[in-house]
Amino acid sequence: MAALIAQNLAPIMFAALVVFLLLGYPVAFALAANGLLFFFVAVELAPLAPDTITLSWPLLQALPDRIFGTMSNEVLLAVPFFTFMGLVLERSGMAEDLLDTIGQLFGPVRGGLAYAVIFVGALLAATTGVVAASVISMGLISLPIMLRYGYDRRLASGVIAASGTLAQIIPPSLVLIVMADQLGRSVGDMYEGAFLPGLILTGLYAGYIMLMSILFPKSAPGLPPEAIGYREPSGARGVWQLGILVVFSGLVGYYIMSQTNTKAGADFVILTICVATVVALICALMNKMLGAKRIAISAVLVALFVGVYAVLHSQGHEGLALTFEMILAGAIYALIVGLVERFTGLRLMSNMAQQVTFVMVPPLLLIFLVLGTIFIGLATPTEGGAMGALGSVILAAVKRKLDNNPSRFNWTLVRQATEATAKLSAFVLFILIGARVFSLTFYGVNGHIWVEHLLTSLPGGQVGFLVVVNVLVFFLAFFLDYFELAFIIIPLLGPAADKLGIDLIWFGVILAVNMQTSFMHPPFGFALFFLRSVAPKVPYIDRVTGKRMEPVTTGQIYWGAVPFVIIQLIMVGIVILFPQIVMHYKAAGPAVDPAAVQKKLDELLVPGLGGPGSEPGGLPGLNFDEPPKIQ
Repeated sequence: MAALIAQNLAPIMFAALVVFLLLGYPVAFALAANGLLFFFVAVELAPLAPDTITLSWPLLQALPDRIFGTMSNEVLLAVPFFTFMGLVLERSGMAEDLLDTIGQLFGPVRGGLAYAVIFVGALLAATTGVVAASVISMGLISLPIMLRYGYDRRLASGVIAASGTLAQIIPPSLVLIVMADQLGRSVGDMYEGAFLPGLILTGLYAGYIMLMSILFPKSAPGLPPEAIGYREPSGARGVWQLGILVVFSGLVGYYIMSQTNTKAGADFVILTICVATVVALICALMNKMLGAKRIAISAVLVALFVGVYAVLHSQGHEGLALTFEMILAGAIYALIVGLVERFTGLRLMSNMAQQVTFVMVPPLLLIFLVLGTIFIGLATPTEGGAMGALGSVILAAVKRKLDNNPSRFNWTLVRQATEATAKLSAFVLFILIGARVFSLTFYGVNGHIWVEHLLTSLPGGQVGFLVVVNVLVFFLAFFLDYFELAFIIIPLLGPAADKLGIDLIWFGVILAVNMQTSFMHPPFGFALFFLRSVAPKVPYIDRVTGKRMEPVTTGQIYWGAVPFVIIQLIMVGIVILFPQIVMHYKAAGPAVDPAAVQKKLDELLVPGLGGPGSEPGGLPGLNFDEPPKIQ
């Protein structure tokens, strides 16, 4: 009997971990206790199964080194940086400004507020990477407005929770950092691979809202005319002016980026958006400060920018010349806007266009500061996170100054964000340390080989493996959150996927999309808990209409999440069926020609060593095709 237990210690150990978790013990302590308990058992049973168990008492001394290695992992430093950045932005009111402005933009359209929530959710995901911050912000700000104007409670709850979980898949997601670390791959590659799937998932959410607004118009009504602000003096909304500004800025961004070495991929998209943002910002700033009344100053500035651009271009400073070309484009547009308004009275820069530009600039510039610098290779993800954290503090301070509102940024806000960041970081580190203790024993009883044989022998090859693994992760997500899944399950699945020839970036993105469901699963989804904490639990009087509003029930929140969980599963299928939406990350990397590398090695001359062209009397030449010989 003892020999049978020794031969099958790996599955017994895994089953014991499941029992510990089902009993409700904290994951970090369950992992560590399970690992230490079975280490003692395995050492005692080692003589009965010497081929299976490779553990001994001295191996326990390796544990401090493994823990120290975890604590000194530079990649995981990005987790507190991105968490701090997200919390500062959420508390400084950026989400509130975005939701208010984008809600006004889409408001009159059926489902407009839901589109605004999805759009802002994607923007917050790309700037914060923190689900809790996104869901709570949108729940506090958007849910009362959606209920006020008659949105179906299930639809409103579902779209807010689902949009908040976009922070799981759109870079700089914390899940992608942990996933890359556990799979031994570059965080930058993981970010680049996940960029398109994140945008496609956002589009699927918007498509569902469109379908609901067509089939059930009363579930997602448009805002009434009296609720729309940012109008022109004539009463018009000024949306077409915003459209012209977006098209112009986008074309300028594409033109300027097409003159650089960046030709395709997520980095091209991010940098194009950044250039377009700067162009639109220059247009809006010049229009606000100079406008139609100071045409002469605008003309002088344009002439100055033309002169500087000509000098830089003639002297071969192409990088600076491109920068001034971008500034010049924005200045010319602002001059044209001023001239048209001065002589015809037609406003080409409406209040709506100006407000949207000013509100969109902070998150878009942060996206460039974080993702752009990572994608172009200027910064590692950890360095990008540090810049993002500093950038969020600077933006919050500037916002306080512009709005003259001390609540936008103060030391209390910084202290709260720092405390919350420390708690989350400690949570992650404790789970990771527990996982290291567990894996030391699990690998020592050949548990990784047991899992690998179990998964690689599944019928259907790669597709069969992916289907079974995704079903497993989907059901485990009912009980475990994404950190626990990443630290417990991913290290076991990664080697098997690698052995089957599955690209680990593609595999990581598939699992990241799937693990989004861990936030949306009724009844354990954390996004649902976050929304429940801010949704009204008792009847209340609406502060605008004065009407009595019914509360949002827990059942409505749960049922509202179900369609979005189905959409997330559809997205998993899309990523499996069309791997090229992830694999484009390979095309974005620098191409290396092996023949050219070999030629450079052949031509390499080392002083004092023989070989072609070496001085007589030198040491014997190096031959890389043969093993060295002792002479």
